[in-house]
Amino acid sequence: METLTPGRRSADQIAIDQRLESLLARLSLEEKVRLLTGRDFWTTWPVERIGLRRMLFSDGPTGVRGEVWDERQPSMNFPSATAISSSWDPAMADRLGAASAVEARRKGVDVVLGPTINLHRSPLGGRHFEAFSEDPVLTAELAAAYVAGVQRNGVGATPKHYVANDSETDRFTVDVNVGDRALRELYLLAFEKAIVDSKAWLVMSAYNSVNGATATENELLESPLNTEWGFDGVVISDWTAVRSVESAKHSQDLVMPGPDGPWGSALVLAVKCGTVPEAAIDRKVLRILQLAARVGALEGFEPVAAEQLDGAPAEREDPVAFAREASAAGTVMVKNDGVLPLAPASVTSVAVIGHNARHARTQGGGSATVVPEKIVTPLDGIRAVFGPENVTYSVGAVVQEGIAELPLEQLKNPVTGGPGLRVRFFASTGKELFAEDRRSTALVWFGGDAPIAESSMVQFHTIYTPEETGTIRLGFSTVGHGRIFVDGQLLREASIEATGTDLGAAFLAPPSASVPVAATAGVPLEVTVELDLAGRTGALGNALAVTIGTEADHTDPEALINDAVAAARAAEVAVVVVGTNSRVESEGYDRTTLELPGLQDRLVRAVAEANPRTVVVVNSGAPVLLPWRNEVAAILIGYFGGQEFGTALADILTGSAEPGGRLPTTWPATQEDVPVINTTPDANGELAYTEGIHIGYRAWLKAGVAPAYEFGHGLGYTSWTLDTAGAPGADTSAITVPGAVVPLEVTLSNTGDRAGKQVVQVYAERPGSAVDRPVRWLVASAPVWAEPGETITAVINIPTRLLAYWDNGWTYEPGTYRLRIGTSVSELPLAVNVELSA
Repeated sequence: METLTPGRRSADQIAIDQRLESLLARLSLEEKVRLLTGRDFWTTWPVERIGLRRMLFSDGPTGVRGEVWDERQPSMNFPSATAISSSWDPAMADRLGAASAVEARRKGVDVVLGPTINLHRSPLGGRHFEAFSEDPVLTAELAAAYVAGVQRNGVGATPKHYVANDSETDRFTVDVNVGDRALRELYLLAFEKAIVDSKAWLVMSAYNSVNGATATENELLESPLNTEWGFDGVVISDWTAVRSVESAKHSQDLVMPGPDGPWGSALVLAVKCGTVPEAAIDRKVLRILQLAARVGALEGFEPVAAEQLDGAPAEREDPVAFAREASAAGTVMVKNDGVLPLAPASVTSVAVIGHNARHARTQGGGSATVVPEKIVTPLDGIRAVFGPENVTYSVGAVVQEGIAELPLEQLKNPVTGGPGLRVRFFASTGKELFAEDRRSTALVWFGGDAPIAESSMVQFHTIYTPEETGTIRLGFSTVGHGRIFVDGQLLREASIEATGTDLGAAFLAPPSASVPVAATAGVPLEVTVELDLAGRTGALGNALAVTIGTEADHTDPEALINDAVAAARAAEVAVVVVGTNSRVESEGYDRTTLELPGLQDRLVRAVAEANPRTVVVVNSGAPVLLPWRNEVAAILIGYFGGQEFGTALADILTGSAEPGGRLPTTWPATQEDVPVINTTPDANGELAYTEGIHIGYRAWLKAGVAPAYEFGHGLGYTSWTLDTAGAPGADTSAITVPGAVVPLEVTLSNTGDRAGKQVVQVYAERPGSAVDRPVRWLVASAPVWAEPGETITAVINIPTRLLAYWDNGWTYEPGTYRLRIGTSVSELPLAVNVELSA
């Protein structure tokens, strides 16, 4: 990744710029300024007289929601970014980008708000499922590949959140204090390749401040982004991140959401008064017009990937098949004593255990959430391959917190008679303003036709038929005042206040209220929930999120564990699915502990004691503690595996697919061992990155503490030897110069009896360096595949830029660098010396 020469433009680009400038000249100051703030939550302003239509943005990055959050317009739910990054395969990230662009065009979306490429600085980061890795080089490779895949299909990609936005606590106000070396060598490096190599069309500025200046008013938006990297795209704000007219003086181009915001008429006045130069406005508008030209939103300009098929990008593949393949490719097998793979023909009984086995988390919480058409759970997948008659299920331990939506198959719309519910919005006079039939009791309105701001009350009405007899806790989760009616009787009235100060968390993961209700299997209950909407104000005044459903039964946890143990003891194999919930990993807040919620650790130990052939599947988006890891036969980390999670898991359990993942983040043995963990700002609102360049495995190596599972670790179903490494056609020691690429040939052999995958990893070391260096740091990697007995050679290119350090510029220290080659940060059997010249 070398620095670009700013201002270098092709003849074609110069011609495009001239045409865009002619359109700019036709706009008044007021029109130009209006283009710089969104029209609503998700779109920009059109200007029909110059041929500019609106542009539609949509949350990603592992699923494209579209303009409305609506189960009637479902989206593909791809595996989480941590699953994609565990493949260590840029081709997989590229395919995800291309598939996301197909989804985007299917939904009329011009720009995907992803990838999220902030670093896993602390394992407590609540949003890490949405980001790739703790390492900047691995992150950069995958992010650049994703961006290339999206934009090749004519949709804009948006690397986010620029920059040092690596935790959620006080995310709107935190001031991250980070030194120049760490900023350049870690946090900016993660973004650089997506800009320089893949030429991202947008970048999203973050909420936080960096070294005293908010991201939207920070000089980092100009340098290195524009001046060094040659970025010519749009800097779009995170939603509500722009707070003043002052930000218009900086390289912040577009304020979201709209139509209100800090710019508008105030910015027009600032230009007229000379406080903000009109040239700054013109530069921003030209970038927005260029984005419109690229995505096909500006008449007279040929969009990228103009060859279309049925209105969608031409490059496409079966998204369901891809989701299944990607989930398997990102599943990490960290332990296997030989129990896996399982042969379905010879296994006659499987005990499936765990709340997440039946209610799997396929994605993390927050703005990136999509609504898939169908989810294959681990229980579904296992039953499909082993036969439902050979599989038992026990919940074992409750993981759910708050309200879980009611199953669609148990709901009848009282108006249409079909599955679902009727939603009605009323004015204060009692007049019905709007009604719609929905197919889910977990509903979010961000945009769309519902008149939330004009309504006094919204009513949800359905006929719910329980499957089991007993007492259920029926309730709702939202912020506001509501009432629960069952069979026409008011059973509960409650006001729910938001917890914390984060608007996103309060909106998407609010508290709940419930009431016990006697239920009889097969006997319908008429359920009505009313929510008062009058008086709602603020940024989310015209938005609504509510879930109606049941709270989990916590009354007899010992009985749940005992039932699971009995099932495990009676089965040949026990598969326990453990994991987190939406209150543990979500946008808007960080974790307070790495422990699994509830009694899951007790459950695993009890099951493992009852059945030595116990396989544990971890359904979390980021590291959790596994204190029982030495007591079970096998451990698979499946992350948030997307809508095909269960199918991919069954593929791996049976060996029809290789567990292709390697850890992109260190998994600790105990929370006390973690060398960099703090995500909480001090009393002054500052979060100091005092560890400098030593995060992730670098910090673990510096501390000299062994984790549970190290960075890069992962097992497969075959065995490998790494045979030789060296420069092609040369001695193992090569002389190279700054700015060059060092080619490295690595020969390895599949010594097992089946085809498999390995990830070759190359780390640099600089013993005796004159400056502070990590013990070792990743400089390159490559996934490889081989047939049984096959020997292959991987050619891996190492940019010498990654051997440099930052000291008011990239500085090269001449001398010997040791390149160590292996399969994890601590399994490095091969080594090559490289001499770097002055």
